Amino acid sequence: MQMLDLKKELTANTYPGRGIIIGKSEDGASAVIVYFIMGRSENSRNRVFVECDGGIKTKAFDESKLSDPSLIIYAPVRVLGDTTVVTNGDQTDTVCDYLLQGKAFEDALRTRTFEPDPPNFTPRVSGLVKVKDGTFEYKLSILKSSSGIEASAERFFYDYPQPLAGEGRFIHTYRCDGNPIPSFEGEPERVAIKGGIDEFTGLLWESLNEQNKVSLFVRYISLKDGTAQTRIVNKNR
Repeated sequence: MQMLDLKKELTANTYPGRGIIIGKSEDGASAVIVYFIMGRSENSRNRVFVECDGGIKTKAFDESKLSDPSLIIYAPVRVLGDTTVVTNGDQTDTVCDYLLQGKAFEDALRTRTFEPDPPNFTPRVSGLVKVKDGTFEYKLSILKSSSGIEASAERFFYDYPQPLAGEGRFIHTYRCDGNPIPSFEGEPERVAIKGGIDEFTGLLWESLNEQNKVSLFVRYISLKDGTAQTRIVNKNR
């Protein structure tokens, strides 16, 4: 699979929607987790990321303008010991509940489907990262409608047990802007991860469409000792 340049990919796409990137830092020392959200409506754009119990949650920037919290207020990132769960919706909680019961990431997501937001039927994208004893592995998933048909769901799972330094996988909800918005297609994209956390955060934020970007979360987890560095950027301040 071709290695893609994230700056070029994001700059060329005005609306990838919500995205997850997971991989290994360029120096091979850290697991890297990225989650970003974008929005076209006032309700979607009226959000910020805030830290919560080692992870993050979305919060209305202006509570008076919050019209419908159902699909926009959730915990995108939660941490359970050496495992981090990142998703674009309340399936974060479903996955964590299953993991706490000793069940699998895949089993949790088989109980869920795409979002009930016709005509888009926004996919649910999810990731799981496990850092332990100097190594890490990760998984990704997308739950989507088949050709935009509400009655037919598709569930895809991807497993990355030996990540390589300087590269990751990128999965996002939408292929591009549109009406209805076309869902992501194909395998998670192979992308280059360059530099330390501040350099990488800056590259991502500057590359996301200025009008539609809302919030960005970046975390580097040291494979040596499990300590984490986190950066959060919110357009609303």
